Amino acid sequence: MWTIIAGSGSCKEMGRMAVAAMVSSWVIPIIIMVNRFVPEPYMDEIFHIPQAQQYCKGNFKSWDPMITTPPGLYYLSLAHVASLFPGMWCVQAASSVSDMCSTAVLRSMNGILAVICSILVYDILTHLRPGLDKRKATLYTVVIALYPVHWFFTFLYYTDVASVAAVLAMYLACLKKHYLISSMLGALAVFIRQTNVIWMLFVACTGAINFLLAPNRKDIQLNDAGLSIRKSIQLTDNRSVPGYLNLRKRKSSGAMNVASHSMSVMNTSSLTHSSGLFDEFSTIFFRLWHLKWEILLQFGPFLLVLLAFVTFVLWNGSIVLGAKEAHSISPHFAQIMYFSLVTALAMAPLHFTLGRAKVLCRTLWRMRPMSFIKGLVVLLAGFLAVHFFSIAHPYLLADNRHYTFYVWRKVMRAHWSMKYILVPFYAYSWLSICSNLGKVQKNIWILVFFCASAAVLIPAPLIEFRYFTIPFFFLILHSQIKDDKSWFLMGILYIVVNTFTMLMFLFRPFHWDHEPGIQRFIW
Repeated sequence: MWTIIAGSGSCKEMGRMAVAAMVSSWVIPIIIMVNRFVPEPYMDEIFHIPQAQQYCKGNFKSWDPMITTPPGLYYLSLAHVASLFPGMWCVQAASSVSDMCSTAVLRSMNGILAVICSILVYDILTHLRPGLDKRKATLYTVVIALYPVHWFFTFLYYTDVASVAAVLAMYLACLKKHYLISSMLGALAVFIRQTNVIWMLFVACTGAINFLLAPNRKDIQLNDAGLSIRKSIQLTDNRSVPGYLNLRKRKSSGAMNVASHSMSVMNTSSLTHSSGLFDEFSTIFFRLWHLKWEILLQFGPFLLVLLAFVTFVLWNGSIVLGAKEAHSISPHFAQIMYFSLVTALAMAPLHFTLGRAKVLCRTLWRMRPMSFIKGLVVLLAGFLAVHFFSIAHPYLLADNRHYTFYVWRKVMRAHWSMKYILVPFYAYSWLSICSNLGKVQKNIWILVFFCASAAVLIPAPLIEFRYFTIPFFFLILHSQIKDDKSWFLMGILYIVVNTFTMLMFLFRPFHWDHEPGIQRFIW
């Protein structure tokens, strides 16, 4: 399966090996360090590790009612332990299989999955940007692997890294048009974390869009005689998605360029003249209508996974398995605003520079008055979201081990006006993100990505940086950042943040008066 998804090629293999070696160079020593200073399960590990150990004993009927996610992580752990058994037997005899499901061994699975994640990121990058230098692809991948929240939970037994790995593998398989394998990986992703059903739908939608807009696909044209089918003319475009819908006007320096451009415009369908979202929707709709059975055949397996998931939710009475009262669905619209700012800060060298602000302002000014209307709509939506749909979950207010506790108290609730003062920053972040994506992605892709992010984040009442990880990965992979300086600065930023958070976690423990045990700072 891995060969089918990843493809072949000696150059790519060298790139994957380099990525794996670089990521392993920090994963292995830090896992050893974490197990040395924090040998006992911590935070959510107190639920996950005993549950995995029950599975190691063959007790599959046991279930902790406080666990909210499906048991996919524990089955992966069984496979991980089974793969380690021969090597561990040579080093030290074990009295039973359950003895090998120790905290250290279970945590090590996430270290392996982190390396797999980095290889998947490398393959996705090189697939989306086939002309990218392999050395740059390796460095870009290493920077993404250092993303602080993903990096930190590599060393604990949480569902996050396994979830990211399954979603990335699903997406890579879909990009390579292995739709059946992609749907199977989607089922695995949902079995690890149920909200991944949204990312499965996102992957299926983007795959269907690429399928419909493939350069060799028959074009569906609306003319005076009705709908007719003709061979489409492949258009060149600087976007990663096939350039059917956008024939961008470019400045030319000579008469020959102008004439060539004019002839290409005259010879194409009227549906390809505009880059507007409406034109993209109409083109996709007409092609979908004529190719509906082919689309159903190719992407039907995704619908089967979705149907199975809906059946489970109806049977369970909730999307979460345990602790349903604390994880009830809530209209937390402010969450999508938090995501925009946190993600833009994670890509600060790209979004928060004076040059970037000037470019964005010039773009808005050039596209006036529509750009002003859009800006006002984003601002108004931000103010309404933080005023009416800003939720302070009891866990957020009570648990001072999480950084979100301090962000909420020291920043967002420092003054009653602070939540409104931050709205322009949320708006700027979204406008900058969409503007950057608009250079390389179709409008329909940006809309689908926003809807998927909103569907994952808005129902979640608790503010968790972990929820932002998967949309961040999709965002940075598709932004196609070409400025090496931005990548370098992001790498430095991530290293500084990672060093701080790990030092605080390992060497700044504290105690609660109302509860025994050592407490540690965590994302």
